Amino acid sequence: MQPFVCRTFSSPEPTLDSDPPPSDEAGFSRYPSAPGVAPFRGGHGAERLRVTRDAPDPLARHGILGQSRPMRRVEEEVSQVSATDATVLLLGETGTGKELLATQIHERSARRGRPMVRVNCGAIPATLIESELFGREKGAFTGALTRQIGRFELADRSTLFLDEIGDLPLETQVKLLRVLEEREIERLGSPRTIRVDTRIIAATHRNLEQRIAEGSFREDLYYRLNVFPISVPALRERGDDVELLTWRFVAEFAKAFGKRIEAIDPDSLQAMRQYAWPGNVRELRNVVERAVITAAGPRLVIPLPHSALKSSAGSAKLVDVERDHIRQVLESTFWRIRGASGAADRLGLRPTTLETRMAKLGLKRPRPA
Repeated sequence: MQPFVCRTFSSPEPTLDSDPPPSDEAGFSRYPSAPGVAPFRGGHGAERLRVTRDAPDPLARHGILGQSRPMRRVEEEVSQVSATDATVLLLGETGTGKELLATQIHERSARRGRPMVRVNCGAIPATLIESELFGREKGAFTGALTRQIGRFELADRSTLFLDEIGDLPLETQVKLLRVLEEREIERLGSPRTIRVDTRIIAATHRNLEQRIAEGSFREDLYYRLNVFPISVPALRERGDDVELLTWRFVAEFAKAFGKRIEAIDPDSLQAMRQYAWPGNVRELRNVVERAVITAAGPRLVIPLPHSALKSSAGSAKLVDVERDHIRQVLESTFWRIRGASGAADRLGLRPTTLETRMAKLGLKRPRPA
C-alpha cells in the first residue's frame, strides 16, 4: 500500500481590495465570525492589512475588536455575564462603545431571539420619558389620543438598554426602581399592573456616585443597577489597539469610497499612538474617514486635530491650557455645544456657561471653507 501524503497549500494573502469584515464606530465587528485583523510591515516599509486565518483574534471572534489587556478584561466580563439575566451597568466615557457592548451581551444571551429595545434617557424630554418607558392609555393626559405600548412591554422576554441612565429625572427613577424590584409596570392612566420579564442593561458616562452626593441620582437605584458593573476603557488606555482600529476603519472607508490604500504614513501612526483621543473610538473613526476622503494616493496621511498638535509645545499658563482643552473638545464634537454628547455635556458645564467661556477665551466656530 502506498503511503498517503497530505500537502497543504497557502492561500493568497488578501489586500484592501478584498471585502474586509465591516465594523462600527467603536471598533466592533458586525460579523462575529470575522477573523482577526492585524497590521504588519510589508515591502518598502509599508503598513498593510493581513487577515490572520491560522490564529484569529479571540476577541474578534465574538465581535469585539481589540488585543489590549483592558479589552481582554472586558471580553472576559462580557462572557461571564452574557449567559445570565443579571442587570449590567456599563461605565465609560462617551464614544467608547458602551451601546455596542450591550448589543454583544444581548446577542450572546438566551434572549437573542427577540430584538433588544434601546432608550436614550438623555434624549427624551422629562415630560415624555415616563410614557416612553411604561406606556400610556388613551386620554392619560392632554394630547394622548391613542394608547401607547411602553419600552418595558416591548422588551418583554428580551433586553432593554437604558443609555445615559445618569440623566434620568428623579421622579422617573422612583418608578424605575419599583419595576426592577417587582417586575411590574403600570401604564399612565391605568391602575392595572402588567408583569414584564425584561433584562436591564444600563450605561452612563456620568459619575453616578458623584451625582448621588449632589442629590440628582437615587442611591437605592444605583445599587439595583450596579449588580454587574463593567468599566469600558477609554482609547488612550488601549494604546495597543489604536493601529488595529485604524486599519479596520481604513479598510471600511477605502471600500466605501472606492479608494486603494496600501500604506499609512509612519509619522501619522506614531502621532496617533501618542494622542489622548478625548472623543475615543468615535473620534478615531471620524479622523480616519476624513483622511480617506481627502487621500490622493495609496499612501495615507492622517492629520490629527489642530489642538492635538499645538498642545504638546504650548504655553503652560492656565488660561492657555484651558483654551486648548476646550477647543479640543469642541473640535471632537464638530463644535456642537448643546445636547447629549455635546461639548458642554462632555465638559460638565451648562451650555450658557461654556458659551461665556468661549467668548472670554476668544474661541469661535471656524467658518466653512
